[in-house]
Amino acid sequence: MLTALLKILRILVHVLHGSGIVLWRFQALTPEQRDQALVSWAAQLMAILDIQVEVNGVAPIRGVLVSNHVSWLDIHVLHALLPARFVSKEEVRDWPLIGRLAEATGTIFLTRGRKSDALRVNQLIAARLNAGEILAIFPEGTTSDGRGLLPFFPFLFQPAAEAGCPVIPCVIHYRHADGGYCHDAAYYGDMSLLGSLWRVARMRKLMVRVEFLPSLNAGNRRELAALAETAVRSRLTGPALDAQEKRDQANLIP
Repeated sequence: MLTALLKILRILVHVLHGSGIVLWRFQALTPEQRDQALVSWAAQLMAILDIQVEVNGVAPIRGVLVSNHVSWLDIHVLHALLPARFVSKEEVRDWPLIGRLAEATGTIFLTRGRKSDALRVNQLIAARLNAGEILAIFPEGTTSDGRGLLPFFPFLFQPAAEAGCPVIPCVIHYRHADGGYCHDAAYYGDMSLLGSLWRVARMRKLMVRVEFLPSLNAGNRRELAALAETAVRSRLTGPALDAQEKRDQANLIP
């Protein structure tokens, strides 16, 4: 328990330090320096939590990265590898400290349950892609337990289809040190963020394998979504999720 408490204290200090950089230094940094600071901050968070990240494949330098979504850790794991801009739910903007960090690092916030917001978000994604940035999305629309996959929503694939940008499927696996599936890393359903943080902090070692799969190109968003979903699903193991039930509970955008 003492080790977990020390980890959480170090995380708090780390988040405060990141907030200080955002408030007082970020605007003075070049885009390249901001990206370096982002990747460095996330890598330090992995070290604090005793998380070891293993990478298979080549991290992209442009295009749209699409991944399964297991935990609040996903964003930080990927940020430790590349300076992607994420699409996240609007509620994250109001999270203490974390919301400010997310906004400063270029996160695009989406209002779930409001179909009209999809057009605005897609326009922002298109602008970022035209600027040569890497966009990362979680097309399931919510988190799962990491053993299966929900169907991918196609609407966020529209900017990539229109711009002809590559779509890079990505798979995140959380494992114990012995290689077994780690349920404690998952953050889904009615779990609380603090409860999830406590479970992660209590672990001695958490292994994360990130797989970057071959890029995809297709003529329309539905084809892209289907191809990406098939690619990610093929790399996951375990029982299939009850997709319709989970989607109904989440009240997400179709």
